[in-house]
Amino acid sequence: MIGTVLLNVLRLALLLLLQVLVLDHLDVLNGYMVPYLYVLFLLMLPFELPEWATLLIGWATGLLMDLFSSTPGMHMSACTVMMFGRIYMLRLLAPREGYEYGMRPTVPRMGIPWFITYAGALILLHHLWLFNVEVFRFDRFFSTFLRALLSALFTLALAILVQLLTTRAERGRA
Repeated sequence: MIGTVLLNVLRLALLLLLQVLVLDHLDVLNGYMVPYLYVLFLLMLPFELPEWATLLIGWATGLLMDLFSSTPGMHMSACTVMMFGRIYMLRLLAPREGYEYGMRPTVPRMGIPWFITYAGALILLHHLWLFNVEVFRFDRFFSTFLRALLSALFTLALAILVQLLTTRAERGRA
């Protein structure tokens, strides 16, 4: 239990540092592809976490990102919305026998198609919310949607790459 908590705290710290020090300074396609890899921490939370805990962790993660990037409440609201969507996404994608205790949603354990469905929908939800809150206008809906879609695809590709490079290949308990 303590090892799992420490591993998750370390994962959050590393992803936030990578986000703030490297990824926030990338300018791909004139700002149309902005990777927010820190959401991988939220995507990799264990299945058995209570719903209230996932919402609270999402809120806290977004708050930390807001503190580092001077975006008052934008990441906090986007992460909370993403974690709310995670609750329903896990129910929708649950196998008939349920998830194993102690498992995390990773590419090696769940497979690439499952992870693309799970992470892709949640990352797109996060990015749509974040970019619409950032712009706060509906007259630029299509450009905001395109920016969110391209950024979500870039983030998803990075998340899968990080998963393949850092997680063990065997299926089982984390």
